Amino acid sequence: EGAVKAMVGGRSYAESQYNRTTQAHRQPGSSFKLFVYLAGLEAGYNPDTIVEDAPIRIGKWAPHNYTGDYKGPMPLRQAVANSINTIAVQVSQAAGLQNVVNMAVRLGVDSPLNPDPSIALGTNEVTLMELVTAYAHLAAVGKAVEPYAILEVRDAKGVL
Repeated sequence: EGAVKAMVGGRSYAESQYNRTTQAHRQPGSSFKLFVYLAGLEAGYNPDTIVEDAPIRIGKWAPHNYTGDYKGPMPLRQAVANSINTIAVQVSQAAGLQNVVNMAVRLGVDSPLNPDPSIALGTNEVTLMELVTAYAHLAAVGKAVEPYAILEVRDAKGVL
């Protein structure tokens, strides 16, 4: 587990050796919610926990859903399936922002993360490789995954 079968870091290695998969830091958006919900599960939430999709305010920040509407009470599994922003923020607050950061680190995120409320919506920057590594843990049924790309190097005659 962990074999990287394909990676495209840019259009032309000859033009740029900058690998956007391993070096570029981008905001992951809703894909970061994985860490929020896993931290929530560790904090006592379960897929059937009823949560309320409603307006929320933290200080001056008032996150909203992509759709602009609110759906009221629903099981956590539905909130995950529909990527409900307000519920992700509530879960991150209840689980603890530092616990969300810790979960991301446990699953392979090495980039610095700021435990502010917007972390629940993926505003911190990570690399694609970090994110893929974290998701690979799910595919490996929770086992640690360390990505690797090269197994061996052979010459034109097949000699190691």
